[in-house]
Amino acid sequence: MRNDSRLSRMLHVLIHLAERDGPATSDDIAGMLGTNPVVVRRTMGGLREAGYVRSDKGHGGGWSLARPLDAITLLDIYTALGEPALFAIGMADDDPRCLVEQAVNARLTTALQEAEALLRTRLQATTLAEVARDFEARMAALSHTRG
Repeated sequence: MRNDSRLSRMLHVLIHLAERDGPATSDDIAGMLGTNPVVVRRTMGGLREAGYVRSDKGHGGGWSLARPLDAITLLDIYTALGEPALFAIGMADDDPRCLVEQAVNARLTTALQEAEALLRTRLQATTLAEVARDFEARMAALSHTRG
């Protein structure tokens, strides 16, 4: 099963948008992500509908942030992306009458629900501003080691 990297990729894009002096075109973003501009427009369109980015048409147009980074949480973006599956683990349903299968599925369901609740809490507690500060600290540390 292939990992769904949309959350990570869109967080990456949003941090870059915050660092830019002007909007980024779908082509700019597609080049950064190594994907097609149509995919970028579709994904960014969902973020626009949720109010996290805006798009301006015409010369000098493109995508830009609609809110400050400290007003956007990782959970906000996860939700705007349609809440992709967090875990690849699934329940067996080979024989729903099997008591072993029932017991296993019950325990796994509980564990996965608890893990998802914890992850959602952590995503809600982290803003894009915190991610940007981490990036800036890493850039500063890199500059100190180079020069």
